[in-house]
Amino acid sequence: MFKLLTAKFWDVVARLILRNKIGILIAIILATLFFSYQWKHMRFTYTEANLLPDDHAVNITYNNFLEIFGEEGNLIVLGVKDSTLFSVEKLNAWNQLSDDFKSYSEVETVVSIKDLQKLVKNNKKEKFDLEPFIKDSITSIEQIDTLQDELFKKYPFYDNFLFNKDTKTIRTAIYLKKEIVNTPARKDFILKTLSKKIETFETDNDLNVRISGMPYIRTLNSQNIVDEIGLFIGLALGITSLIFFFFFRSFRATFISLIVVCIGVMWTFGILGLLKYEITVLTALIPPLIIVIGIPNCIFLINKYQHEVKLHGNKVKSLQRVITKIGNATLMTNVTTASGFATFILTESKLLKEFGIVASLSILAIFILCLLIIPIIYTFLPYPKDRHLEHLNKRWIGGFVDWMEHMVRERKIAIYVTSLILLIGSIIGMYQIKISGSLIEDMPKNAEFFHDIRFFENEFNGIMPLEIMVDTKRKKGVMKLSTLRRMNELEELITETPELSRPISVVSLVKYSKQAYYNGNPKYYQLPTSQEKSFILSYAKNSSSNIDLLNNFIDSTGQYARITTFMKDIGTDKMERIEENLQAKIDKVLPEEKYNVTMTGKALVFQKGTKYLVKNLAISLSLAIFLISLFMAYMFRSFRMIIVSLIPNLLPLLLTAGLMGYLGVPIKPSTILVFSIAFGISVDDTIHFLAKYRQELQANNWVIKKSVYAALRETGVSMFYTSIVLFFGFIVFTTSSFGGTVALGALVSITLLFAMLSNLLLLPSLLLSLERSIANKEVLREPAINIIPEEDDNENLEE
Repeated sequence: MFKLLTAKFWDVVARLILRNKIGILIAIILATLFFSYQWKHMRFTYTEANLLPDDHAVNITYNNFLEIFGEEGNLIVLGVKDSTLFSVEKLNAWNQLSDDFKSYSEVETVVSIKDLQKLVKNNKKEKFDLEPFIKDSITSIEQIDTLQDELFKKYPFYDNFLFNKDTKTIRTAIYLKKEIVNTPARKDFILKTLSKKIETFETDNDLNVRISGMPYIRTLNSQNIVDEIGLFIGLALGITSLIFFFFFRSFRATFISLIVVCIGVMWTFGILGLLKYEITVLTALIPPLIIVIGIPNCIFLINKYQHEVKLHGNKVKSLQRVITKIGNATLMTNVTTASGFATFILTESKLLKEFGIVASLSILAIFILCLLIIPIIYTFLPYPKDRHLEHLNKRWIGGFVDWMEHMVRERKIAIYVTSLILLIGSIIGMYQIKISGSLIEDMPKNAEFFHDIRFFENEFNGIMPLEIMVDTKRKKGVMKLSTLRRMNELEELITETPELSRPISVVSLVKYSKQAYYNGNPKYYQLPTSQEKSFILSYAKNSSSNIDLLNNFIDSTGQYARITTFMKDIGTDKMERIEENLQAKIDKVLPEEKYNVTMTGKALVFQKGTKYLVKNLAISLSLAIFLISLFMAYMFRSFRMIIVSLIPNLLPLLLTAGLMGYLGVPIKPSTILVFSIAFGISVDDTIHFLAKYRQELQANNWVIKKSVYAALRETGVSMFYTSIVLFFGFIVFTTSSFGGTVALGALVSITLLFAMLSNLLLLPSLLLSLERSIANKEVLREPAINIIPEEDDNENLEE
């Protein structure tokens, strides 16, 4: 009954499409205009990818820190490592450059060598005064020598902040206004103002200025994403259209396919705008993905049309059969592909959820566009010429098909042994996979800003902020000497950790105050004793300038303190080890009954987010397998058929996971996508093969071997075509400058190649070996959904 309803449904669809072609084309044009209008709502992300749910404990901790101390990722640093900088002319030019940035409305404050000041004891007023190291401009080399002697030897408070005393590297800190850090104003300032001003300075002074800091990195990273969208779309269109033309040898068919996928891309951007989602490193992949997935749809539909025309020469009947027979099959395969993407919707990660929603909707949209546009356009075109139909002979691919049939017929044992060896090797490789929580690992390695990141890591031990917030549970508790000593113990561990920079906190300021009290003697850069504390801090309290400095390290109530350090780009394992060591020290010196101490910062949040996504990977992939298994069960009404269909699709995933282990490709946000995407696409081949196999069983009176070989010859060619398109389509992503995108493209391409061979060799071998228990009439006689309807030469449709 359902089978009859399905057939009637597609007959009705075919009649509606072919009899209302003008109205449908107008509707598509209007819909395209509507989606194009939504482009105005598109915007590129101005924040890092937050991989955790909003209500996750790590996010709550981070947001709590921001409420107390404000945005922590607003620092841009400029650095120069060049001995010629220490000349009168160049050092004055450097100081002037720093002063110039103070006049911009986007900048909150600038701290350069010229802004550094000494705390000087004022005995008369019993307070500390601030005196600049450089009062005006530098006029002599002697002044520079004095400056270097003081900075590099006498004032450890500033060491590793604006200079490295060992390498003589100098840097300037530019703090952007916190309210613009996550807005387009940040991008405009960095790309249009800061970068151009630095270029001019470099040219005028023959110095190489390094630039870094989270706002700068995020801006250039986002700009690279924008630049690569056009590149990916262009390459995907170019490569897939070339392959399409190679298969069909028809400019007409190629042009029609390009029209369809271009409209699909326009709809994808429209969906992004309509939902008001930001374009991230993930959603930027969807438009080229739609091209790669849409072209195989076009191949199936146009190939079927040309086959029907060659068979009986009736154009109207051919177009009807394109819709009724291939329409149902492409619907099923697109639904399974969309399901692979849609599983990300059920994760708690906003980044993945938005990716899943847009990708799944776009895949269904490209299916609708293919089904409507291709048959309608062909109603207006003349019959294909003989040269356009030559590819149907498939002579050039005959050798490949003969090889497949020979392997399945004669080498089943070899196929099973090879599959078993690959499975064992893959399992071993899987245990070598590592997890990466690096914030910059996927960034373009050849980009100048990436080399600058490495420069600041080497010179100042990193730029990724790690914050430790100490809650003393009482007002003014931070300035208690016992608290300062406990914090100092923790800072000693941070200083000893090579992956972390020297920490900055109120402890450093109090030490500096003691040094100033003893007339700047550097041996007194230490915490005061109980006896010294009262009169040293009384000097500090009388100093309004010192109060301003304290505001950066203590909240207004004096209850909360922050310890800021910067982390190198290290692996997850090292980061977890450092976190464990710090936590053990925190538990020892800042006990929970007296203090609440939390670790946070962008680097830590990203690392936790990656770990969270790995847990969600298993859930997402399991859900994809479960949904598609239900789908297969509904189609074929057999649990045994589910098992047979899953084996050739799970094996490629395991092979890819094993390769990741052997090649050292870590699990990270980009590579996590590989498995669900590849599984959703590769199962399409299984559906096509099994649907054709069931049809051949009925046509050949349930003769198993004959039906398997017939299905292999019929579907092998189309599976080869579409797999080649998908392989080269995903290879496009390996041209990216982002390591994660490269890995995604390469891994999905390899997985789909494995999946094609698995479905063409392992699946038919399993059917032949298990024919008595699986391939019987009861299992396959009446499926719930008839994917490929039986041929009926009496079909007709009036034009």
